Amino acid sequence: SVVLAEEASKIASTYSDVFTATILDEERCRELKMGSYLAVAAASANPPRFIHLCYKPPGGNVKRKLAIVGKGLTFDSGGYNIKIGAVCNIELMKWDMGGSAAVLGAAKALGEIKPPGVEVHFIVAACENMISGTGMRPGDIVTASNGKTIEVDNTDAEGRLTLADALVYACKQGVDKIIDLATLTGFCRVALGPSIAGILTPSDELHEEVAAASEVSGEKFWRLPLEESYWETMKSGVADMLNTGAIPQGGVITAALFLKQVRIV
Repeated sequence: SVVLAEEASKIASTYSDVFTATILDEERCRELKMGSYLAVAAASANPPRFIHLCYKPPGGNVKRKLAIVGKGLTFDSGGYNIKIGAVCNIELMKWDMGGSAAVLGAAKALGEIKPPGVEVHFIVAACENMISGTGMRPGDIVTASNGKTIEVDNTDAEGRLTLADALVYACKQGVDKIIDLATLTGFCRVALGPSIAGILTPSDELHEEVAAASEVSGEKFWRLPLEESYWETMKSGVADMLNTGAIPQGGVITAALFLKQVRIV
């Protein structure tokens, strides 16, 4: 987390004419009531860092504001619902910060290109999901920074807990659109294989924009449905929502539904 924050600060320093960096430590995140994010970070000896890079175009004249949010789990053990078995690839879970790497890469690209007319907020809630006596437990109830309560029925569904507070923070920047990039979840690989990314959005316009960008970049995307009826499996009797659901099927869809619901005040 600290290394990611340092890399973000380097980008802001290199392109200081268009970037500013805000790095929030654990104490500041606690002041902002980011209980969902901090619950994931609680077991690690390595401190969390909440990263916010803001790109403003040369000369101002902002016509559009965007936020790009990346999942930044620098290691994911699964927590008390620990990853077990060869299929879980726990030894590869340093890759769970892939979304945040893509976000910082995009920030660096904007620093080089300096596109006019657009303000972009690059946001990463970086931390580790580990196991210790201070760690998040199955059955805990955590509270996101907008007051939404979440019953944690699986500590290995942690990425969405960090993204919850990151998305709430992004909304507070007054942006027009938000895109989040995340290894969320292994169910997406089951559905689409290793070389196609899933897109889940209620906005046809945003999907068309991402699809057009994929044609230029050469990356492969496929839109998956946001099946609202699946939300029934995410309801909790003691909190606003569960962090996973009663059935394992459709896990990538329920993850997206969670993120959609958690940022609604």
